[in-house]
Amino acid sequence: MSSTAQQQATFKGGEWLIRESSPFDTFTPEDYSEEQQMVKDMCASFLETEVLPVIDRIDKLEPGLMPSLVQKAGEQGLLGASIPEEYGGLGKDFVTSTLVSEALGGGYSFSVAVSAHTGIGTLPILYFGTDAQKKQYIPKLATGEWKGAYGLTEPNSGSDALGAKTTATLSADGKHYLLNGQKCWITNGGFADVYTVFAKIDGDKFTGFIVERGFEGFTQGPEEHKMGIKGSSTVQLYFQDCKVPVENVLGEIGKGHIIAFNILNIGRLKLCAAALGGAKRATTLTIQYANTREQFKTPIASFGAIKNKLAEMAIKMWVAESALYRTSKAIDDKEHELIAAGKPFNEALLGGAEEYAIECAILKVFGSETLSFVVDEGVQIHGGNGFSDEYIISRAYRDSRINRIYEGTNEINRLLTVDMVLKRAMKGRLDLMGPAMNVQKELMSIPDFGSGDEEAFAKEKKAIAGFKKAILMTAGAAVQKLMMKIESEQEVLMHIADMAIETYHAESALLRAMKLVDKRGVAACQFELDVMRTYLYDAADHINKFGKDAINAFADGDEQRMMLLGLKRFTKVEPFNSKEAKRRIAAKLIGENKYPL
Repeated sequence: MSSTAQQQATFKGGEWLIRESSPFDTFTPEDYSEEQQMVKDMCASFLETEVLPVIDRIDKLEPGLMPSLVQKAGEQGLLGASIPEEYGGLGKDFVTSTLVSEALGGGYSFSVAVSAHTGIGTLPILYFGTDAQKKQYIPKLATGEWKGAYGLTEPNSGSDALGAKTTATLSADGKHYLLNGQKCWITNGGFADVYTVFAKIDGDKFTGFIVERGFEGFTQGPEEHKMGIKGSSTVQLYFQDCKVPVENVLGEIGKGHIIAFNILNIGRLKLCAAALGGAKRATTLTIQYANTREQFKTPIASFGAIKNKLAEMAIKMWVAESALYRTSKAIDDKEHELIAAGKPFNEALLGGAEEYAIECAILKVFGSETLSFVVDEGVQIHGGNGFSDEYIISRAYRDSRINRIYEGTNEINRLLTVDMVLKRAMKGRLDLMGPAMNVQKELMSIPDFGSGDEEAFAKEKKAIAGFKKAILMTAGAAVQKLMMKIESEQEVLMHIADMAIETYHAESALLRAMKLVDKRGVAACQFELDVMRTYLYDAADHINKFGKDAINAFADGDEQRMMLLGLKRFTKVEPFNSKEAKRRIAAKLIGENKYPL
């Protein structure tokens, strides 16, 4: 392992909150290998030649079309990027598989089908299956010969996944489990060959099962009529004494929650990647429209209001991309660290994803909301035409909405972000006490008005450090004041989560910009510096607002006044002309007639 990988792996999940990160230990998209770039280009080519020309047919659910495209993708190796070679995959690293998710993310309903197949449709068996189960199913899933799906959600259990009612009873001869119940919102459900389904044995042992199409007692409902992702097969599954061989129990009996929650960690990061790919495609469509659409005999791209929108779209995507690949490489490094310690492949990657589960939740929220913002502004720039099905931006708008709901709603992921941090602190995995106490001492001290440090990026680094102090101060006080009641104060937890989401992405953007400047010099990085500085400038105000709303919800009197003063101090940044920075950003987009990175 490289020294960079070793250094990066020493940072635990969530530890960015209490430690300063180095740009030179941070992976950025500019670090892709030649092979990784080739994989990304191959995915883009597949979309252009195989998927986008038939996108209307896909949305009409033309029989056999989607499964045939998934199989074609498998034949080109796009479904098995991170599957070990012994099971028919390419055996590539986690960053490469993340790149595949991003590059195929602009495929509308097709990207949903592929994401479900390669993620929740395949990974449960790959990571938790026995050797026999993996040998039986994974090679077929890797090539696309068989398609995968996942049955967790039920009509009365969405976010409360463990509240599922589907039961599994051992048959009298001990050879089968009889499943009874139903699952809903099953992506790929209409054509999948194999399903990971969760049910309770003896009423309380939440357990995973591998169910094949054709098993006795297993049927499916009709295709759902959805707001968006219309070409994605979504059905209900019904089990009436469905006979599942006992050898098809997945993982340990009663440990199904371990499968469900660990797979979701990876799925959240991959959803962010796919959302980023979709956002890039929507932005390019919008730039090209703005360059050709004229009003008052002038291309609308020349108007300041449109430039502002295009720049905001680019800023959110570049920042999302920075955090995504920073985290992907951290997971990859952790995986290699665990393999070096003797862990098998499946336990190593699951361990990496679990270590950075906080970051995966953060990415899911930011990535899905970035896509929502981008397509909404895309429709706005298209004007009335954006509301017409003749323009593909309307499809992008409809398709984007689901991303804030599945893989855990964004509200659940916000609550999880804070919950995981606090639980790790309580278990000693994350040392928050010392840093939090230091912030409390600083609140009582004379403010630091600056030492005149002229080190490169000194102001930006100070801003990031301040954002972290704001989180520690607010979260620490909330825990002290609310104690055991904090779980019921979801509004406060959501505000703290938003502070963390903004800060992680702001720091990721700064680290990427610093690394680029070191490589290329300041003059060659004007676009990236404008993006980073604009985001930091705006993040300061956002973090201040989230912090105020949280503090005002649980504090009063002198305590409240002191914390609000501290918050103001920790989120203070230098004046910045964001209008001119955004105009420079927009000029690059307009000049290249696409999202350029």
